[in-house]
Amino acid sequence: MCGIAGIMFKHGERDISTGQALIEMLDGCQHRGPDSTGYALYGEAHGGELKLRFFVGQGAEAEDAVGRIKAALDQQGATIVEEERIGDNYRVLVGVTGDLRQFAYAMEHAAKVFSIGESLEIIKDVGGAHEVDERYHVRDFSGSHGLGHVRLATESDVKPEAAHPFWATGFADVAIVHNGQITNYWKMRRRLERRGFEFRTDNDSELLAVYLADKLSQGIALKEALKTSIDDLDGTFSFLVSTKDEIGYAKDRLAAKPMILYENDDLIAIASEEVSLNRLFPGHALDTKEPPPGSYETWSKST
Repeated sequence: MCGIAGIMFKHGERDISTGQALIEMLDGCQHRGPDSTGYALYGEAHGGELKLRFFVGQGAEAEDAVGRIKAALDQQGATIVEEERIGDNYRVLVGVTGDLRQFAYAMEHAAKVFSIGESLEIIKDVGGAHEVDERYHVRDFSGSHGLGHVRLATESDVKPEAAHPFWATGFADVAIVHNGQITNYWKMRRRLERRGFEFRTDNDSELLAVYLADKLSQGIALKEALKTSIDDLDGTFSFLVSTKDEIGYAKDRLAAKPMILYENDDLIAIASEEVSLNRLFPGHALDTKEPPPGSYETWSKST
């Protein structure tokens, strides 16, 4: 059992920041996943430059990791524009050209990458929504949309790199949060590995992200990729996916994993439980709905 949440402000943020909104939504369903909390946050892009976020730890371990990262960036011809150490993370903004997958895999070999994107940054760690916020200042994040996840560890250790959301390894700006289990995981993974894709974990959420990002790279629209996923993936699942400009969901045909959504003229908000949506509008009766089995949908930012 895990909890997922997503929000998109259609016309820009209103009375609450994207970071604060996700904190409130995840705090509302923290009972579904007390082990770790994570956020996929989409902010302003920097003219083709890439934002990279790594888990480096503390002390000498962190110094070694940052040294490896800088050496790998230099080897890839990347120029550091900005850099920061915060909590157990090292975040860096770089200018780089060339093949993105090759660059991303090189970075993954240097250290543990949480995310790469023009606008995406993934922040995740052990602990609750407010604890992770205290370490990484999530509430200060302003942006158009984002995803969140609270995790109950059932098949892997409680550690930051095992937390969700997951970035689509080798691609930019694609993230996933997922509640459920993909039972044909290894079959799907081997198909992608035969085409040269690399994976950093055995987590089926990472597979989902790469599967969808691969579809997008072939020119397939996100909505069509979500439709295809329901046929291609076996298991019980509800998941949210985000790109630089879109957010979407898919549910399997058994619909064993809950999902509730609310939409008005200003935003779309989706979560595992209604209590998360109520946190955004305290004291208001919301006209929410539960997506039906085997359904999928996407929303885009207004321009």
